[in-house]
Parts: sequence; structure tokens; C-alpha cells
Amino acid sequence: MADPAPPVKRYVLRTAAPARSYRVDYARELNEEQREVVFAPEGPTIVIAGAGSGKTRTLVYRVSRLVEDGTPPQRLCLLTFTNRAAREMTRRVEALIGEDVSGALAGTFHSVAARLLRPSAELLGYRPNFSILDGEDSKELLESATSDLNIPVAERRFPKGDLLRELLSLSVNRGRSLGEAVASEAPHFLSQLPAIEAVAKRYGERKVRANAMDYDDLLSNLKRLLEEHPEVRQALARRIAHVLVDEYQDVNHLQAQLVDLLARDSPVRNVMVVGDDAQSIYSFRGADFEALLGFPDRYPGVRMYRLETNYRSTPEILRLADASIAFNARRFEKTLRPTRGAGVPVAVVGTADVPQQAQFVAQRILELRDEGLALSEIAVLYRAHYQSLELQMELTRRGIPFEIRSGLRFFEQQHVKDVLAFLKLAVNPKDETSFKRAIKLLPKVGERIAATFWLAVSEAADPVETFLALDLSKAPAGARAGLKGFRGTLTALRKASYASSPAEAIRFVVEDGGYSEVAKTKFPNSTARLDDLEALAQFALPYDDVGKFLQEVTLFGDPAGEDTVAGEKDDERLVLSSVHQAKGLEWRAVFLVGLSEDRFPNARACRAPEGLEEERRLFHVAVTRAKDELTLVHPLAAYDRTGILVMTEPSRFLRELPGDLYERWVLEAPPPAPSLSGSGAPALGEADDPTLSGEDDEPVN
Repeated sequence: MADPAPPVKRYVLRTAAPARSYRVDYARELNEEQREVVFAPEGPTIVIAGAGSGKTRTLVYRVSRLVEDGTPPQRLCLLTFTNRAAREMTRRVEALIGEDVSGALAGTFHSVAARLLRPSAELLGYRPNFSILDGEDSKELLESATSDLNIPVAERRFPKGDLLRELLSLSVNRGRSLGEAVASEAPHFLSQLPAIEAVAKRYGERKVRANAMDYDDLLSNLKRLLEEHPEVRQALARRIAHVLVDEYQDVNHLQAQLVDLLARDSPVRNVMVVGDDAQSIYSFRGADFEALLGFPDRYPGVRMYRLETNYRSTPEILRLADASIAFNARRFEKTLRPTRGAGVPVAVVGTADVPQQAQFVAQRILELRDEGLALSEIAVLYRAHYQSLELQMELTRRGIPFEIRSGLRFFEQQHVKDVLAFLKLAVNPKDETSFKRAIKLLPKVGERIAATFWLAVSEAADPVETFLALDLSKAPAGARAGLKGFRGTLTALRKASYASSPAEAIRFVVEDGGYSEVAKTKFPNSTARLDDLEALAQFALPYDDVGKFLQEVTLFGDPAGEDTVAGEKDDERLVLSSVHQAKGLEWRAVFLVGLSEDRFPNARACRAPEGLEEERRLFHVAVTRAKDELTLVHPLAAYDRTGILVMTEPSRFLRELPGDLYERWVLEAPPPAPSLSGSGAPALGEADDPTLSGEDDEPVN
């Protein structure tokens, strides 16, 4: 009998597929870390991108690769924090692959939400042609809603439009009740919470009736649409193949929920988020640090990539940057690796006080300019705007032009001008502008009433004295109480004690004159503005005459001569910026000033452990803005409220740094002029402070 035949298995030969040919040379144009992200397989992905690591470039090439591999642009959703960033990314993709990608759903969360809402607006009670309210529109509609309910805002303080809008916005974006938002941001209005809630409800009704949404509605209504109408959500899941989110560390609670909803019904959940936990610094705007930190928990099986190669800074700056964030417990581990060669050491400089800090920075800037560094390549960064006050004065004295990235110049700010108006009126009672500015801060007093009062007193030799004697019984009932208080403030400011102490006059206007309450009602960021006014009082301490003080600060605001500079180019400007405003930017030389404990880190922010960690991230962001030179400056003394110079402790962020990561600079007084005795002055601060004595072998701790 023949042996049984062996089993047969059929094997099909396939034609070998040609190697994939790309128009972009990804291997040559990207480093290994970036290529891994660009070619990451489908599924949820998180990219932890360190400062200066080419995050945006990587995202651009990721989009290019997806399109080259056959994903239609219409199936891509790219979420950014500015429409300009989205346009720039799509422009760069088009330049890379030579293909139109304008059909991609690319833009800010708000602009993408608007596009997704219009086709389904009727499901939410709106028509597809709904209007979008800007900030000023929202403010006016809120004030109309307040008026509808006949809330007696004249008899009691009630949050004005901007502040009310801010409270509603924080409630929506943080996923909290309005009561929680008021309790955390404006507790002085908790007694009026029922009225605030009634206004919010009325505001919502008015928007629906007007077929209008504000910016926050775009997000909250999209969330509502996706949650309440699964058929819409599922249709979007079939349409969108990939969701890519830039700067994910800055998303708020609501934005993170929207990303999760867009991915919920996708079988592979193609969500790639790119961000840096070490640069999460916007909790005051509602950014939710937990969104990035908790992403791996919400997306089981997530792939994590790290971009750690830094193309911006020298090794000395990067070593210090890594050390600066090491004390944070809640973070993703990463180490910034430099591509550049060795540079100059980081400098830590202790100055005798804040004015000397300004003198040192200004002098060093001029030296850098003489060494060939353009002023536009230099930045001075600080934690809070008021910390730039003395520096602005010093730069102006020396004719060094600068631009402010953290807002208006100090003396141009509304709250500063408000308070100075009272002092100007005490010195010059014929100052019509200051009279009207001050009196219009009162409830129920507008331009018409202010003009009427001024007309009644303007011809007098002393209009303020005449105003103090006026019979107020004919004034509008709602304004009388405020007018009586205003007269009391003006009367007090005419006393000799305030005329000889501008610092105390400023504090009197703020505290006893009621401006602190005006600020709390008027400004969403009232705490920061009141900090500015205390800094203004500190600045005024050396002056013993209100008139002389006002003359100096007024001449400081005169732009004449600004174009005459230490540099040769008229268009050069040194940059002054808060650290928050500086994120994403870079300069060859960076000065970080005001590094005193309770100022940086900010004392209020450090009341909770998470607040201290965010302050440390803020310090990390600041130091990673520098490309070539980094100088960290801390004043060793500052005036307290009584005018006494007290010692200040260097910031803990300096004390945490290992001593081998920086060199300490010791400031010395200039050589003394020749004298008959031949005696010389000691180095500046040497007699009083050991950190300026030349004994600088030990680290700052």
C-alpha cells in the first residue's frame, strides 16, 4: 500500500509593494524623536515636548505625513490656541507637500466649535445664522440683563460688566457652579449671589432670544450638542479621522471634555495631544493641569513620546532649567538635551535694593548693546507688572527705548491714573481732567453730572474748596452718598500730612477713600491692580512732597526723546514682559528680576501645593526663554509699609539650585573720587550684607 499523501497548504505569492515614496524627506529633516512622533501608529498619543524642542515643526510634519499617506485634509481636526497658529501650520503643510489642505478643520477651539455648531444649531434652539458676541457685546448685554431685573446697583456694590462676564466665563470653563466661581474669585460678592445668578439666567435668555452666542457658549453648546445628540457625535466620529491638539497643557476643563467627546465614538481614538507639563502656567485663566497629567488614565493603551532635544539654549541654561523643575512632584520626567556648544555661565546677582536692581540691569543692557547685541534681542522678565516700575524709570532716564509686553506702561494704566487724579487735584484744584476722572468713579455719576459740578465751581479761585461747600441736596439721590464720601476724601488730602507724604496719600485714597472697593467692582483682576497701587506707594516713599512726586511721574510718561537711544537703529526696542506674556518667545539675553521670596513665587499663589508647583513651572518657563545669556536678579532689601528698609530672602527657586549651575556676581561701588583723606567707599552693600562681600564660594541657600 502506498504511503498516504502529505497534507497540502496553499501559499500565495504576492507582488512586492514598492517602497513608500514621500515628497518630504522626513529622515533628513527631522531628528529621531521627531520622526517617531510623525510616524506614530494610530491610536491615542501624548507627546511631551520640552521647551525649544521643535514641537510645532513636529506637528506640521505629522499632518504632512498623514496627508501623504492618504488621509484627506477634510478628515483632519487641528486645534490650536490662535487662528494665526492654525493658519501658519496649514501654510507650512502646503509648502511641504504642495497640496491644498484648506479643507482641514483647523483653528482655535472656539472657531472650530462655531463651524461644527451651525449645521445643528436648531437642535439647541438656535438658528444656523446665529451671531457671535465679542467681549464688549457680552458686557453690554449683561448690563442690560442687570437693568431688566431692577437690581439697585447704586445703593450697593454689584459686579460691573467685565467682572461679571469673567465670573460667568470661569464657571463655564472650569466646570464649576457660579457660586463656586464667586467664592474663589470674588468672595466679597457672595452676599449677592442670588442676584448674580438671576442676572446670569436673564443673560442666557436674552442671548437665545437674540439668536446669539458668546465665546463660552460656543464651547458649552458644542459639549451639549455632542452629549445630548449621539447621532451628531457619531457622524462627526465617521468624518474626523484624526484629532491633533497643540499646546494641550493650556486647555481648560471644558476644552479637554470636548476633545474626549470628539474621540468617544472613534474605534481607534486617533487623538494626538502635544504639550509640556512644565509649561502649564495659566490656571488663573482656567487652564486645567489635570487634563494633560490625567490623559494616560483617560486613554488606556496611550503611546507616550518625548521631545527632549533643545535647539534654543546653551547647555548651561538647560542644566539650570532641568534643576529648576526637579522639585515638582507632579510632572512627566524628561531631560532637555542641548544641540549647542558651551556658553557663558548663568549669573545670579544680588542687589542692595530694587532701585539698584534697575541700575544694574540698565547698565548691563548697555554693555550688551556695546558688545553688538541688538536691544530687540534682550528681554527683562518679571512675575508681576508692578515689578517693572523702577526699571521703566531707570531705562527712561538713560534713554534706552523699550516696549511693554505685559500691558501698558505703568503710569498709563487706568487704576494708576485713577488714584493719581486725587493727588493731582490736591496739588492743583483747577485740574478739570482730574476732577472729572475722580468724581466719575462714584456710583450714578457720569460725564453729564461731572460736567455740571465742574461748571458750578470752575470759575472759583479754588474749585475744590467751592465744591466742598456745595449743597448736595439737589444732587441725584443715588449719587448723594458717594458724593459725601468723595468730599471727605478731598478734605483729608488737603491736610499737610498727606501733602508731604505721597505714599500715605496714595494708601489713603485706596484704603480709606474707597478705591479698593471701586477696583473690586470694576476690574476682573482687582487683586493684581491693588498690588500695583501698593507698589506705587512703595515707589513714592522717598518723596516728601506730592507735587515733586507728580512732576517726576508725569515727565516719565512724556514720550519725547524715546527715539534717541543707546543703539544706532531707531526701531530697536528692549522688551519688558511678564513671564506669562513671554511664553513661546525667545531672546538671546534674558534678565529675570524680582526673585525675592513672596514675590516670585507669589505669596498668594503658594497657599496651596498646586499653586507652588505652578509658580515653579513659571520660573522654568522664564529661564528657558534665554538662548545665550541668563541673568537672575534678586534685591536683598525692600521698603515695608512704614518706609523701613527690611531684608528680603532670595526666592526659594534660587535656593533650590545646586551651586555648580551658576556663578554669583558681586556688585561693587565705582572707584571713589580722589580725596584729601585718601579713604575710599566700601563696595556697595558690603558693610551690611554677606552675599555682597565677595565671599561667594557657597551657593545661594
